[in-house]
Amino acid sequence: MLSAKMTCLLTMNALRRIYPGPYLYSLSNCFLHKEGGRTIHNIHSETRILRRMLYRQSAIHPSIRQCKTQHYGRRSLSLSAATVVNSAPAPVKPYLQLMRLDKPIGTWLLYLPCTWSIALAADPGCLPDLGMLALFGMGALLMRGAGCTINDMWDKDFDKKVSRTAIRPIASGEISRMQALVFLGGQLSLALGVLLCLNYYSIALGAASLSLVISYPLMKRITYWPQFVLGLTFNWGALLGWSAVKGCCDWSVCLPLYFSGVMWTLIYDTIYAHQDKEDDVKVGIRSTALRFQEQTKPWLSGFTAAMMSGLVVAGVTAEQTLPYYAVLSIAAVHLTRQVPEGLPEHLDTKQPGVDTTRIHRAHKQNKDAGGGEQKRAVDAHCDNCQGTSSNTNKQVEFHT
Repeated sequence: MLSAKMTCLLTMNALRRIYPGPYLYSLSNCFLHKEGGRTIHNIHSETRILRRMLYRQSAIHPSIRQCKTQHYGRRSLSLSAATVVNSAPAPVKPYLQLMRLDKPIGTWLLYLPCTWSIALAADPGCLPDLGMLALFGMGALLMRGAGCTINDMWDKDFDKKVSRTAIRPIASGEISRMQALVFLGGQLSLALGVLLCLNYYSIALGAASLSLVISYPLMKRITYWPQFVLGLTFNWGALLGWSAVKGCCDWSVCLPLYFSGVMWTLIYDTIYAHQDKEDDVKVGIRSTALRFQEQTKPWLSGFTAAMMSGLVVAGVTAEQTLPYYAVLSIAAVHLTRQVPEGLPEHLDTKQPGVDTTRIHRAHKQNKDAGGGEQKRAVDAHCDNCQGTSSNTNKQVEFHT
């Protein structure tokens, strides 16, 4: 009987992920509390009935089927990467997690600006150099892993205080800082091997990015614009890709492209930073999410306009033709629709956990916990916070 209940629970949980309709909860209760024994045949029959009901429901509401397809399509790559990491030997697994191999989206974000630059540098009418794309893909994987290792080494004490990051290998104690340092040396050595495959100009240019990789984790301690420094770091490939193909940078093309990449990073990482606003305040970390507050949407709209303008300038300078601008138009429409429609779910200050009152309450509670530097940081945030007035401060005092 216990195994039958467990099987039914698993079935219902899977169905709820696809469609959290209220009738599933009613059916679940009926199945789990049904009197008498249930065989495996009964369970399979009930599962088939539920599938038919779900199919009929999706015929009435096509958005259900579309949501299911988008959900699994979007996560298939991440799931496969996570599967590789989870199936790795126990001694190796923490190191793969340290370099975020189970979360490949960061590698893609580092790699895509490289592909933009390599594609723009290709001769007219020719496809981008596939060998160069593969080389930069390997470099992106290694340097993203190295950057995550450096970040976790710097943020060990901070990560311990945040539930989302407390399970990271260094914060949890699975890997010591010395072991992480040795692992970092291995990653940088392999990345150097990739870099040495390029021309001398590109080798020097690539080596120059290491200062940004090392210093980025410190920026969140001293400025509310760490996402800008992340943009400078993550989009270095926009410069490096062109020089790897052409032998040197054409700054009239590379700088607008690099600028657009930085704006793009400010867009996606500001949205991401809104998830951790309260935790950031508690541990004394700054971000553009804390800087913009309720003014985030106008800022992101401005970043979007600046990004598209830079891409247009880069295309004109590189003498691109109609297909380039057609793709830009599609991207512009997508961003224009997604920024106003996709953000309320993340940035609505009325949602629990991200409202201004709770953020400032956390500031007030932690102001006296640190030294003078922490107090000055809290005061600076409250002075710079967009949309924060004396009424908000009164609300904070009232709630505390």
